[in-house]
Amino acid sequence: FFLSKMINFSQPDTIDERAINKRKLTPFTVSENLNLALNSASAIGCTVVNIGSQDLQEGKPHLVLGLLWQIIKVGLFADIEISRNEALIGLLNEGEELDQLMKLSPEELLLRWVNYHLANAGWQKISNFSQDIKDSRAYYHLLNQIAPKGDGPDELPVKIDFSGFHDKNDLRRAEYMLQQADKLGCRQFVTPADVVAGNPKLNLAFVANLFNTYPALHKPDSSSYDLNLLEGESKEERTFRNWMNSLGVSPYVNHLYSDLSDALIIFQLYDMTRVPVDWSHVNKPPYPLLGGNMKKIENCNYAVELGKTKAKFSLVGIAGHDLNEGNPTLTLALVWQLMRRYTLNVLSDLGEGEKVNDDVIIKWVNQTLANANKKTSITSFKDKSISTSLPVLDLIDAIAPKAVRPEMVKREDLSSEDKLNNAKYAISVARKIGARIYALPDDLVEVKPKMVMTVFACLMGRGLNRIK
Repeated sequence: FFLSKMINFSQPDTIDERAINKRKLTPFTVSENLNLALNSASAIGCTVVNIGSQDLQEGKPHLVLGLLWQIIKVGLFADIEISRNEALIGLLNEGEELDQLMKLSPEELLLRWVNYHLANAGWQKISNFSQDIKDSRAYYHLLNQIAPKGDGPDELPVKIDFSGFHDKNDLRRAEYMLQQADKLGCRQFVTPADVVAGNPKLNLAFVANLFNTYPALHKPDSSSYDLNLLEGESKEERTFRNWMNSLGVSPYVNHLYSDLSDALIIFQLYDMTRVPVDWSHVNKPPYPLLGGNMKKIENCNYAVELGKTKAKFSLVGIAGHDLNEGNPTLTLALVWQLMRRYTLNVLSDLGEGEKVNDDVIIKWVNQTLANANKKTSITSFKDKSISTSLPVLDLIDAIAPKAVRPEMVKREDLSSEDKLNNAKYAISVARKIGARIYALPDDLVEVKPKMVMTVFACLMGRGLNRIK
């Protein structure tokens, strides 16, 4: 239950709280809650490959802490993204283009943010959140730079007291520094000992929280930048990115297009979807300064070739350089086929290796609904009735009786709000019974056929698993 609260705190509205079991909990209903939390964490991009609800129930410390850190990080980093926070453009270096800044990860942006303020304070730069912050002195200067100066109409100045700055003892100095952070309401995530030990995760969290509370950046004059670059990612792009990250690809994908430009993530996804990759053909980083991009394009060419010849994907008109340049339409075409292959692989593994396609899934869905005496059915993944989520809710009920509480479902005269409520509930209950669904409620309401297919496929997987 606590995990679900944390997830909604990091990514509001991920979990429909109506799906959480709250009263008279038994081991079974607890494990349902943990499934809901795990599958929802996966949907917001946490890597949950080696964690099951059993591990959480047994409270295995390293797994629980690892998952918690990932959930917290999603929330802390949500706004450290230029499309959501244009003031970050102020961190551009001399002669740097906006698209270069857009490619930085949240960690890199935070480091640059700290150094921007340290430069204004005349203090030396830091290059990490471990070794370089142990003496708290960089933090003192950062706090002093970002503390409100009383310039705004309702802004009260906060004075940072430097008297502890010269203390000979690192621990005491860290404590005095945190007392100053407390004046800004930001004494969180670290103890003096964590600062002195240079714990990278906790210090990163401390800094991210400072940034989210007092960025102290001036929004630049927008006329000099191409603001089309600042469009945030679409829901579809975010779903694909979260799917990749939940499978544990490395490095973490922060930006769908620029992070696929060397195809290394694609090769890892090929490995996970049983497309044979000859790794000796793959150029690996660090890439040379001269000709580095050629090495990336060679990778992208190989990725497209594998997609066509080995995975039998439809990649008409897609060349390596399209991936390398991050052409959205063509990149999404490849990524969608990967996600589809991944989803169908899971199904054929359960079904004795039979080939599974859309028709097989639709037939299974309708058969299962009919066997449970449900009135709903679907003709295709574009079926308008899917916008009510009733076929999905009925299917869940057929697979896992008692999981859906009928009083939570609106069946007659649905307004668009009712449809969205049904969809939120359907996706949370599906996750609760163990379906790892990445789709969003909007995908059901708007009947987006690709994502609808993944929802029914995951439920079919869950249904077949029950029979075994």
